[in-house]
Amino acid sequence: MNLFSEIRALVLGALQQMQSEGALPEGLSFDNVAVEPPRDPAHGDMATNAAMVLAKPAKMKPRDIADTLAAKLAADDRIASAEVAGPGFLNMRLEPSVWQGVLSSVLSEGTDYGRSTMGQGQRINVEFVSANPTGPLHVGHTRGAVFGDALASLLAYAGYDVTREYYINDGGAQVDVLARSAYERYREANGLSPEIAEGLYPGDYLIPIGEALKEKYGDSLLDKPESEWLEDVRNFATDRMMDLIREDLAQLNVRMDVFFSEKSLYGTGKIEAALEALNEKGLIYEGVLEPPKGKTPEDWEPREQTLFRSTAHGDDVDRPVKKSDGSWTYFAPDIAYHYDKVTRGFDALIDVFGADHGGYVKRMKAAVSALSDGKVPLDIKLTQLVKLWKNGEPFKMSKRAGNFVTLRDVVDQVGPDVTRFVMLTRKNDATLDFDFDKVLEQSRENPVFYVQYAHARVMSVLRRAAEAGIAADEATLAAADLGKINHEAELAVARKLAEWPRLVEIAARTHEPHRVAFYLYELAGDFHALWNKGNDDPSLRFLQDGDPATSQAKMALARAVAVVISAGLGILGVTPAQEMR
Repeated sequence: MNLFSEIRALVLGALQQMQSEGALPEGLSFDNVAVEPPRDPAHGDMATNAAMVLAKPAKMKPRDIADTLAAKLAADDRIASAEVAGPGFLNMRLEPSVWQGVLSSVLSEGTDYGRSTMGQGQRINVEFVSANPTGPLHVGHTRGAVFGDALASLLAYAGYDVTREYYINDGGAQVDVLARSAYERYREANGLSPEIAEGLYPGDYLIPIGEALKEKYGDSLLDKPESEWLEDVRNFATDRMMDLIREDLAQLNVRMDVFFSEKSLYGTGKIEAALEALNEKGLIYEGVLEPPKGKTPEDWEPREQTLFRSTAHGDDVDRPVKKSDGSWTYFAPDIAYHYDKVTRGFDALIDVFGADHGGYVKRMKAAVSALSDGKVPLDIKLTQLVKLWKNGEPFKMSKRAGNFVTLRDVVDQVGPDVTRFVMLTRKNDATLDFDFDKVLEQSRENPVFYVQYAHARVMSVLRRAAEAGIAADEATLAAADLGKINHEAELAVARKLAEWPRLVEIAARTHEPHRVAFYLYELAGDFHALWNKGNDDPSLRFLQDGDPATSQAKMALARAVAVVISAGLGILGVTPAQEMR
């Protein structure tokens, strides 16, 4: 049930009736007619912009359209009043029975309440994390992992067929550095002093890999030249690092559907095939780029390169795909990787990158646009930095990692549920402060606690009802007399519950899972406000002495809140609290 969609359908029906009666001209598009909560709740329950968006194409005054529309809407049993405001906005108030019906829908549909068919089964690939397999995941990867996983869950909830994918960057020079770093730990395992030269990875996390190399090879690699051991050690270390990364992701309850190896693109003709696909479109040529901004002629030497005409698809400059020495640029395998995604038949692609990849956005979008003839949209979401705090100071660096705070450092401190929720309390492109003290604080200022406390309060009510011998199972609550839910504070909670299906579709359409976290905080606030009013007004308490029927109606409201919180937390990958400790 999506009440806003139902009322919008009512508005559109009234507009069509106005057309048939000659009160509106034929041929108008109603695509921009919206029904949404008014900015000021005092103005009503819902508002429509119909008169405002139709006035110009209809060549009519907005107020004239709104007056006629208001009269037609008021005739519907669900509409208590329809009032025209300002130049032509139309505010509606709904009958209490409508909000009571929302509760019934929540209880009957359970956590499927709000689930949408908007996606219509379209296939979406969400690529996220994709960290170099050279070390454990750090706190920046943590934010990308949580954001990408929550976005994938949100899209699935909205009716899309979602694939979670990790791109293993195992084809570049960084894995050779990993191999040399692991080899030094292998030497250490064999009783020699490791030589961690500048440019190698110094973290202690490579010590177990060195020991595993010793277990496999003994001391047989010690006297061999690098050319003989590099490939074997590189493959061994990369596999072990990916095992570590999978374990890190599991700490956050993140599971990938696909791990795609960059190395699989080399020597297989896949890069050549992708570039040939662009060449056939006239988008590959030999040329010389202008010097980068800020460079003087003395700093820069013009060289002929193989270029992708990315400016034909919205980029600022054309991009090199092959260097003058014949080797591929970093961009070339990325083109081939996205070509592989396109050929796999996805209807849309989403890449989640760190903030340092901002310069890659336009070129990657241009490549996908060219490869798919504009048929497959690519949305690139950048996740900004996370600033860690503890005891009022920046959190210390991790010795084990060498020079950064790891995902496990964070999860070990506060747990996966708190980590995930906090990472979604800001929009992905805004910097996030993660204060280890505040995220464990039991106060309204801590959104994790505030939302979990609302769910735990509902569970406590249901337990107390069972102790009092009052039936509180789902079937009983679904059959309760919801007409007893009529106080304004109770109806305010029901109104917020009615927004959930609409919120899901907006968040999915904009690729913004943080909206779910914001909504849950607001819903929890309305529920806590109702709970607190019950401290002063006994008639608002969820358990009414000697009146099981009224108790069950009020518990139905509470249970509906828990159902929606549970659904929302499920999207965020957070387990609802049964009690607070």
